[in-house]
Amino acid sequence: MHHDEGTPEDVDREVRRRMDAHELYDGARSATLMSEQERAKDLEFDYNHTRPAQRAERARILGELLGAVGTGVWVEPPLRVAYGYRIRLGDDVYVNAGLNVVDDVDVEIGARTMLAPNVVISTTGHPVHPELRTGGVQFSAPVRIGADVWVGSGAVILPGVEIGDGAVVAAGAVVAGHVPARTVVGGVPARVLRAITEDDREWAYRPPRTLPSPGPEPHS
Repeated sequence: MHHDEGTPEDVDREVRRRMDAHELYDGARSATLMSEQERAKDLEFDYNHTRPAQRAERARILGELLGAVGTGVWVEPPLRVAYGYRIRLGDDVYVNAGLNVVDDVDVEIGARTMLAPNVVISTTGHPVHPELRTGGVQFSAPVRIGADVWVGSGAVILPGVEIGDGAVVAAGAVVAGHVPARTVVGGVPARVLRAITEDDREWAYRPPRTLPSPGPEPHS
């Protein structure tokens, strides 16, 4: 890749073009991007070190850090971001502790969506071939999570994924494909487990099943 030629402005423009075009790029070659990351980390630090009672201060920092913040949003610290300003949160989004967003390109989270603890949303990956990864070369693709989605603890959302409205992502799932609206997905890699239907309006707690014991070891 030869996007380090020309003026610093030329380099920055070419890196950003590659980012948005899903081409390979090296973000470290853009001094402007590095400055934007440092700004985000400073604001992230401030946010994560607020006291629980400092709600107004948290709202102020979050509004400065993120690209858009709807009304009624709650983000429990700690929060980790790459740039911050590429993240857009709809109204009444709830984020539990430990969200990590690699937002080299856009991340959109729709209204009333809930994220459980330690969710990872990454818009960025690296080539499989080791020679192409030299120097940290990467690619990016936007992530879009619809409205009324529930993402379980420890789930990982990978680059380019779109999650439809009303879907549920099970805890620990690794989501590498688009999730249809009103479905439950889970597993590694995630797959559709079932549809969400009108029957789900009738809710009752169901205790976990007992896992089967392993059979006896075979004799050698």
